[in-house]
Amino acid sequence: MTKELSPKRWANDLTKILNAAYQVDRFPVKVKQLALDFSRQRFPDDPITHVLGDSLPDFEGALFPAADGKKGWGIIYNNAISSPGRINFTLAHEFGHYLLHRLKYPDGSSCGAQDMTTWDSEYRQVESQANDFAATLLMPLDDFRRRIDARAKPDLDALGMCADRYDVSLMASILRWLQFTERRSILVVSREGFILWARSSKPALTTGAFFRTANRPPVPIPSESLAAQRHLVESSKGSVELDAGTWLKEPCEEMVLFSDQYDFTISLLHLEDAPSRFVLEDGPEEDTYDRMISRTPGSSWLG
Repeated sequence: MTKELSPKRWANDLTKILNAAYQVDRFPVKVKQLALDFSRQRFPDDPITHVLGDSLPDFEGALFPAADGKKGWGIIYNNAISSPGRINFTLAHEFGHYLLHRLKYPDGSSCGAQDMTTWDSEYRQVESQANDFAATLLMPLDDFRRRIDARAKPDLDALGMCADRYDVSLMASILRWLQFTERRSILVVSREGFILWARSSKPALTTGAFFRTANRPPVPIPSESLAAQRHLVESSKGSVELDAGTWLKEPCEEMVLFSDQYDFTISLLHLEDAPSRFVLEDGPEEDTYDRMISRTPGSSWLG
């Protein structure tokens, strides 16, 4: 019986192995080779034998058992995706499913971008665990903190440099930064004038600065936000200081990226350092930060 380890424990154990093996060129993690080599060494009777790319409409990747009663597993990913960082995170996600879930789900699993909005309790837990593993493996917090201090206010270029270092999407880089920052910041992802989903840092969430979109009518982005005024941005990126009452009942700095490739807009909102003095009438449903963010629909790490 395989000892059950948490997603973070698996990722941290692998990080120790990689730290010892590579004195230079530690990043990005070469997930394909790691999955093949580690599984063959640790689970020689049940290894990953293939990691292949193919055109896979409607989903990002899959973990599947060997055919015809043979032992072993394969990972397949959608090679039609143009973002190498998105592919790399998908590979790590599926590797996480192999380590964490293959015994419970012997028929394997497939993961699509739209699946991130399917939030029945068991599915949410399984996908969240695979994402947690992938983020921890690809972007170790100790290394990330050396790139961006927990108290710093990074712009999208700085977070993009981290995305390049770890070979992940900008979205994944921002989400990982939000997990350790001491700043009050919020990521808002929108399309066609409406919020798709949002994620707050812990300091922002615990002071009432968040957007709720689950099980509600579409939430429009503010008309005075930069995200709603692309004509004010010379290229795909821009930033602006906004008064209280635009995004929230307090001023903020909005940093925006318009992604034509993936048809969404990223707004990173930096709030003031001082805790917010306003109180929302409709506070968080959950008592803890971890429970709150685990229920954020559509918060895909792929981006």
